[in-house]
Amino acid sequence: MEKLEYFQALIQQKLEGFCRKNGEERILQPVNYILQLGGKRVRPMLTLLAADAFTDELEPAVYPAIALEIFHNFTLMHDDIMDNAPLRRGQPTVHEKWNRDVAILSGDAMLIQAYQLIIKTRSECLPPVMQTFNTTALEVCQGQQLDMDFQDRTDVSAAEYIEMIRLKTSVLLGGAMKIGAIIGGATEEDQKHLYDFAIALGISFQLWDDYLDTYGDGLKTGKQVGGDILANKKTLLSIKALEHASAEERDLIVGAASYISNDDKIARVKEVYAKYGVAEFIKTTAGDYHRTALEKLDALSIAAPKKEGILQLVDQLKERTH
Repeated sequence: MEKLEYFQALIQQKLEGFCRKNGEERILQPVNYILQLGGKRVRPMLTLLAADAFTDELEPAVYPAIALEIFHNFTLMHDDIMDNAPLRRGQPTVHEKWNRDVAILSGDAMLIQAYQLIIKTRSECLPPVMQTFNTTALEVCQGQQLDMDFQDRTDVSAAEYIEMIRLKTSVLLGGAMKIGAIIGGATEEDQKHLYDFAIALGISFQLWDDYLDTYGDGLKTGKQVGGDILANKKTLLSIKALEHASAEERDLIVGAASYISNDDKIARVKEVYAKYGVAEFIKTTAGDYHRTALEKLDALSIAAPKKEGILQLVDQLKERTH
């Protein structure tokens, strides 16, 4: 665990320095605010761990790792606006603390700052790193668009939903690991193994996140329990329930029964979920993707000790989400 603790401390130190450089400029105050709310820092950790698996020279991976964390928080800031989310990590979201316009503009500034950091990648690695970052950034936006499109549909399939979370969530984890692997000097085959590992891991943990939104402890998750239900969001829970639901149950899930209170809606939708066993389905599916991720990690050409840091992070994340 010493390596993980060192990486986490390094990332935190670099982010604090980044915030200090931002100072108190109005457009950057919300940037500092969201970065200082904390978070697991999974994406920069994956970048550093991927680089560390192939080289002892870690410093070249630091700026790209921080760039990915800045980009991730940019997406959170804008996602919160689109979802009208009141809380992020237990604190008011940026658009709630300031306003919608400030959140949009500050998010745009974060995206620019991410690029300012990514171009500090050493020259011989910059072209593939930039290509990976650009592809990843566009796919994340495509995933968010699918997420919004799904809200107007009642026929979203489980496969479509998995593809949406692959784009919206997992590709950034995959991109983080691939960038680290590129900088570390990994072969293209090993880059792909790490990318595929992170994709499967990301899908698994996003499914767990969906589960915890409905069944978790709000004090631990920092989110409004039942928020997805109240927002009528499509999750694997609601999609599988809609496959079996009666007309009345469908109206309840999709939000047509608007006369009931929020607490009543959450309770009644959970009853429908229990009726059709969708909570167990989502846990099983998340477990399947988790096993796939470990198979991809096992396929790496490096020795087992080089994989230990990655496995320790997986275990750490599993403790926080299960």
